[in-house]
Parts: sequence; structure tokens; C-alpha cells
Amino acid sequence: MPSLARRCACLSMYLLAAALVSGCGGLDRVSSGITGMVSPYRADVIQGNFISKEQVEALRPGMSRQQVAELLGTPLLVSVFHADRWEYAFTLKSQQTEPIGRKLTVYFKADQLERFEGDEMLSEADFAAKFTPPKGKSAVPVLEASEDALKAFPKPERKAETTAAAPAARATAYPPLEPAPR
Repeated sequence: MPSLARRCACLSMYLLAAALVSGCGGLDRVSSGITGMVSPYRADVIQGNFISKEQVEALRPGMSRQQVAELLGTPLLVSVFHADRWEYAFTLKSQQTEPIGRKLTVYFKADQLERFEGDEMLSEADFAAKFTPPKGKSAVPVLEASEDALKAFPKPERKAETTAAAPAARATAYPPLEPAPR
């Protein structure tokens, strides 16, 4: 008899373990469905100098290094081994748009702009359009209540202040900011 009780106990343990393992699979499907609906906030990562199409069009051979720096900004990379070459790079990773990456190389000869080459740059309007919501949708909700919405709420009751309690509530003593002289 003890062996029969032992066998029943082992069988029930196996059935319980099988039920728990099959339950985990169902829980996994539910949890993956929930996590698929929720996405965490990811901050925009902007690196380098944004150089617009208009800025590149303003570059002219013969410009001084100072003029190029005023137009495009400080280069991201100035190599010791290639003193006559400036590298400008720009990358943007955002939840709103696909990653953007652009590169521009500016070549100098005797401190004068000789030539430049790189990726096709976005115009300022195209770049700004990537971050504006589509027409009809506002990025920021209206945070103003209408008169009808305000009327739906009951007006708060004002408690009458007693004359004895009012001066005591107004008279507040604060500790001194500096220690008293000795």
C-alpha cells in the first residue's frame, strides 16, 4: 500500500509540474502581447553639425578658413595629418524619423577653400518638416478648458475666516538666514 500512495503522490507531482510548465507558455504569449503595445521613450540623439543645402550652396572656392568656419561652424574633425581637410558629420537618431546621417569634407589649399564633397544635404525646410506633425494633428494637445467644461464642475465653497485666526496665519516668523552676531 505505501507504494501505491507513493506512486499517486509522484503522479500528482508530475501532473502539477506539467500544468505549471504549460501555464508558463501561455503567460509568455500574454506578456509579449502587452510589451508589444508599450514602447519606452527614447531621447533624440544629435551628434555633429547640421549643415543645410543652403549653407553648402553658399560655399565658394577661395573663401578663407575663417569664412568657412563662420558659415558651417566648427568642424567635427581636424586631423593633424591632414591639416588642409576639415570633416563635418551629422547624425540624428529619433523616434519620430528614420536615422539621418550626412557627411561633408572641405579641402583647403594655402588657407583658401579649394573644393568640397560629401552627401546631398537636406534643406532647412525639409529638415524641419521631419519633426512637424502631419496636417490636422497637433504635437501638443490643447490644454485649455472651454466654458461648458468648466461649468460641469461644482464651484468650491469658500470657508469664512475668523478674524482671530486670520492674523495668526499671516504672521509667520522665519529663522534668520545668518547666525546672530556674538
